[in-house]
Amino acid sequence: MLNTLLQSTQEGTELLTDVEQPVEKTLSIIELISSGGVAGQVIIALLFLMLVGAIYIYFERLFAIKAASKIDGNFMNQIKDHVSHGKIDSAQILCAQVNSPVSRLIGKGISRIGKPLADINTAIENAGRLEVYGLEKNVSMLATISGAGPMIGFLGTVIGMILAIFELANAGGTIQMDVLASGLYTAMTTTVAGLIVGIVAFMAYNHLVVKTDKVVYQMEANSLEFLDHLNEPS
Repeated sequence: MLNTLLQSTQEGTELLTDVEQPVEKTLSIIELISSGGVAGQVIIALLFLMLVGAIYIYFERLFAIKAASKIDGNFMNQIKDHVSHGKIDSAQILCAQVNSPVSRLIGKGISRIGKPLADINTAIENAGRLEVYGLEKNVSMLATISGAGPMIGFLGTVIGMILAIFELANAGGTIQMDVLASGLYTAMTTTVAGLIVGIVAFMAYNHLVVKTDKVVYQMEANSLEFLDHLNEPS
């Protein structure tokens, strides 16, 4: 009797061991994107290109703005010294050597020395607009991407929901998750991708605007210093 009970217990243990344990399923990003169907993959590819473009514009403009903001702290003192001693050619040569937005503005003002102060101020302002335009080159594209990215992602969401409803309608009233999966993957992955692109582009745009404003302030401050020096009584 005891042997029979032990044998039954062992058989029960073996049966429990043979039962398949639930396997936790993991889903990589590549699998997640590929599960979204052709529509989802096309939208993800477009958003990826937009993200690459935004990153390229950000770093290209960042390096350009940093280069434009570098100027010798003694530059204006040298300019004022040259102008005070009538060495206009030396001042222009110095501006050409420095070759920065500030030096180009001052150089434009130096080239107008001898004319009324209002004319010099107008020449510097016009040159300043051109310099600001050069600093802001392609920055507006980041603003466009930051707005278009989430909208394209939302377009993918709508397409995914339409696909899910279409599959559900063709399922004959039987709701199965595997039928809805492709449409739902399209909806969710495109939404997330669009938001990521929008957030990255938005932050990059605002950071470049702040950096550009600092360079513009630097140009304005040095231009005013130059004009004040010209306006000083001899």
